[in-house]
Amino acid sequence: MKFVALLAHALSLGLLAAAAAPAIGQQDYPNRPVRYILPYPPGGSTDPMARFITAKLSERWNQSVIVDNRPGGNTVIGTEALVRATPDGYSIGWAGASLFSTPTLLPSLPYDATRDLVGVATVAKQRVVLVLHPSVPANNVKEVIALAKAKPGQLNFASSGHGTNTHLSGELFKLETGANITHIPYKGSGPATTDLLAGRVQMSFQIPITVIPMVAAGKLKAIALTGDSRLDALPQVPTFAEAGLPGYGITGVTGIVAPAKTPLAIRRKICKDVADILATASSREFLAKQGVEPFITTSPEDMDRVLREEIARYGRIIKAAGIKYEP
Repeated sequence: MKFVALLAHALSLGLLAAAAAPAIGQQDYPNRPVRYILPYPPGGSTDPMARFITAKLSERWNQSVIVDNRPGGNTVIGTEALVRATPDGYSIGWAGASLFSTPTLLPSLPYDATRDLVGVATVAKQRVVLVLHPSVPANNVKEVIALAKAKPGQLNFASSGHGTNTHLSGELFKLETGANITHIPYKGSGPATTDLLAGRVQMSFQIPITVIPMVAAGKLKAIALTGDSRLDALPQVPTFAEAGLPGYGITGVTGIVAPAKTPLAIRRKICKDVADILATASSREFLAKQGVEPFITTSPEDMDRVLREEIARYGRIIKAAGIKYEP
């Protein structure tokens, strides 16, 4: 009987130790490098923000946070790599427009974004600015609409790919104004902007950081931008509401997600640290130069809610516009 009691005691100690192990691991998180999966190539419009946040987290944690660029498949390749990673907090990743649009845009994803991913933190709200090639004879939103209606189908708008903010912004513009403009998709904002500068396409709805230098140099005309207020980096450019189109626009949300079953304690730590980083003056200054605003929330559950809401919102636009994916 004594042996049985000792055995039972030993087993109970072992079970307690096993239960405590994950908690101990979470308390000293991170104790090795963390991978941040970005489903875009280096040098794109998402890259500066990703590298800024990861650098700040590296400083805060005294541990490397490495940007792992995994482009391809309309962000599906990188997102699938994140979904299949071990859910221990050492693999986190980007969340933005393409993550929100692909569940509706692509009929057979190899994952379910709301089931296989969990929210970690919100990072920023991203504006979209309508820019024209200087040769286009329009200088405000009303003139753009009038020109598009006078020349149906002749104005082309470049986007950085199917389902991106820059694509859906153009489709929403068509829905709300009746303007007949033609979508020309590119593989990223870089080639789209190159063709816009060359006059091979006439207009684009772009992330501000992509075009701010060209607007400043007079190589592009900025007509209006989404959001409730003017942008410090483009103070001369009115909002769409000021330009006569109230209620229009997609203000894109970017955030951080992780594989499902990533411990909540770790997600809360990352969320708090990201929020603290975003609250600093240096972060606000950096993000303003990128044409975005910090989006600070207090819990991973907030990003869970954003993930569900944005997928539903993007889905409504895609269905209303009848958008079909074209590889």
